[in-house]
Formats: sequence, structure tokens, C-alpha cells
Amino acid sequence: MKTGVVISSRLVLVLIPFISGCSGAQPANLGLRDGRLAPCPSTPNCVSSQSLDKEHHVEPLSYSSPTSDAMAALKNIILQKKRTKIVTETSIYLHAEFTSALWRFVDDVEFSCDENAKLIHMRSASRMGHSDLGVNRKRLEDIRKSWAASGM
Repeated sequence: MKTGVVISSRLVLVLIPFISGCSGAQPANLGLRDGRLAPCPSTPNCVSSQSLDKEHHVEPLSYSSPTSDAMAALKNIILQKKRTKIVTETSIYLHAEFTSALWRFVDDVEFSCDENAKLIHMRSASRMGHSDLGVNRKRLEDIRKSWAASGM
């Protein structure tokens, strides 16, 4: 009986961070630096349209409408996703937090307009862990599908 209690107590102590959420602290490198999003770390839990290596690269979104219309459409797409919160929004930049359902992991997702090229660069990165099992790439590809369906 006592062994079962000890194991259960240890299990509870291990799970406390997960039960209370795994949001982690917001990274200090978010936002635009010289017009660019932060590079992805070497870990496989980040993708970016500005990444030069295949492991981390995704294609940016293209648009032909005025930038303000493109950003409004993008914001609308993001707000339709579950467990999403817009953190920062300017005329050419958007930062949103996406929270997983089960473990409450938070991923930071950023978008930046290149008005001259008519591109929206994207970056999605996990705050915690090493691997994301492809969640960040899938998220941006899901946003891409919604973008295409919106006619932008």
C-alpha cells in the first residue's frame, strides 16, 4: 500500500507542470529585427519562410490586394483557429499564441509583410521541448489552405 502511495505522489509531482500548463515564457527574440523574423533554432520545432535550410523552411503567403486588406484577412483566419490569442498587431506584423488542447503547450506564430514583394513571411515555433512532431509546419500549411480558400 505505501509503495503505491509513493509512486502516485511522485507521479503527481512529475505531472504538476503539465497539469498547470506548459506555456513557458515568451521568447525575447520575437518581432522584427531589420525587417526579418527571428531565425529558427537548430531544433526541429520551428519553421519559417525566411529559413534557408530545408528542415525549417516553408513558403511565404503571397497576396495582390492592399497590405491592409491582406493583414485583415490573415487576422480573420487566425482568429477562427481554436485556442488562439493575438498578442501583437501592427500594419505589417502579427504575433499570435496557439495553445495545444491537452498539455497547454504554447507556440508563437508570427507573420510579417514584405510590401514590395507582396509576400507575408511566416514563422511558427514551440516555446518548449525539442520536437513538435510536425505541429508547427502543419499549422502554417493549414493557414495556407485557409488563405487560398479566402481568395487572397
